[in-house]
Amino acid sequence: MPDAVIPIGLLYVMASTPDRHEKLFWDLCFEADPLATVAHNLRTNPPDLVAIGLRNLQNMDYTGITSGLEYYRALVRTVRENSSAPIVLGGGGFAVAAQDLMSDLDADYGITGEGELAFPRLLEELERREPALESVKRLYYRAEGELRFTGSDSDFLLMDDLTPPDRSVVPSRYYAQYGIESLQTKRGCPLQCDYCTYPMIEGRQVRVRDPGQAADEFMAICARPGVAHLFIVDSVFNLPLRHAKAVCRELMARGNRTPWTSYVNPIAFDEELADVMVRAGAAGMEIGSDSGCDEVLDRLKKGFHTDKIRRLSTIAKAHGIKDCHSFILGTTGETQDHVERTLDFVEELEPFAALMLVWVDDREVVDPQLALERRRFRDRIYARIAHRAAHQPRWVVPRLGIRFDQRMFNVLRALGLRGPLWQYLDQVPPNLSTRRVRPI
Repeated sequence: MPDAVIPIGLLYVMASTPDRHEKLFWDLCFEADPLATVAHNLRTNPPDLVAIGLRNLQNMDYTGITSGLEYYRALVRTVRENSSAPIVLGGGGFAVAAQDLMSDLDADYGITGEGELAFPRLLEELERREPALESVKRLYYRAEGELRFTGSDSDFLLMDDLTPPDRSVVPSRYYAQYGIESLQTKRGCPLQCDYCTYPMIEGRQVRVRDPGQAADEFMAICARPGVAHLFIVDSVFNLPLRHAKAVCRELMARGNRTPWTSYVNPIAFDEELADVMVRAGAAGMEIGSDSGCDEVLDRLKKGFHTDKIRRLSTIAKAHGIKDCHSFILGTTGETQDHVERTLDFVEELEPFAALMLVWVDDREVVDPQLALERRRFRDRIYARIAHRAAHQPRWVVPRLGIRFDQRMFNVLRALGLRGPLWQYLDQVPPNLSTRRVRPI
């Protein structure tokens, strides 16, 4: 919520798996009873191997803290009850806590990080009479009653060498209801942000695609019926800056008319980039600004200060690019004073949209004591955000349902609006912009 996300990682892995294997793609996103669907599919099409992509460890709709572990446990249990096939886990959520998840879910195999090479290699070894599993990098497996890990490759995959995602299997409902597609122009992030899991999933070595190839895929995706918006899902689109500008110029050369958005970092954002983004069709950008306090930004190792955030917002306004800044309050080491100063900063900044979140550590999913220790601080912070948000028409507070509830989303979709819904906050009817908030 509010948007269903096409599982581009699974589609990459599926496209990279040789066609001599029969590949069946089961997307459970829209199933009313996912477990019943899995049980039925397993009985109807008995597989030799079941591969499960874990995208997140907890719900990522920002409305609260809900662990996905119980669902994953039930999913694995359903597979075991309806099939004797071995199970291999993967995906971004798995990479964050691979060893813990292998133990908790009792899977046979697990691939951490990029799977486009490792998964086909695993299949190749499993076909042998005596599999050499230790030769498959990034692999967790069980041998002689113990869990083993083969280690990670020092070399990450080159984007231009990968087979494009197989979108032929994508359920049409993604396009009919949301109209949003996804594209990667690079992988890897060189930044050192203290909390970020991207380096665990993609590594710190940036691997860019040829700008022309990326633009060609962009245009091909947007030619598909129902695609009204494209989101560039790079961890940061504008790093390196030269590559971002090159992709924009390639889109300009192809006459792109499909609006798109991306994640942008204040470190490298200038007038030239804003200009070519607009001319290439950019409708907006999402910025992980995180805090209005320089000392907090330093502690989070963000690599920029508030002056960079102000500069980005000023340039965005001048060029007509809608900017949505996310702020994460209550990170480790923050005080109530830091929270108040960040709220002051956001009011002064006046971005097109501000997404107000309170820090939740991924480790809380597997550490109940940590979750308990932080709960009371979160509650105090939300009380202050609720007080301030009442006077800010474009602040979004998912946890409190402020400008973030299904009724509002349904109305905006019924108006024919497509793409990330924060871009339409200035069109939200007043009676839908807020809701009565219960004290937490």
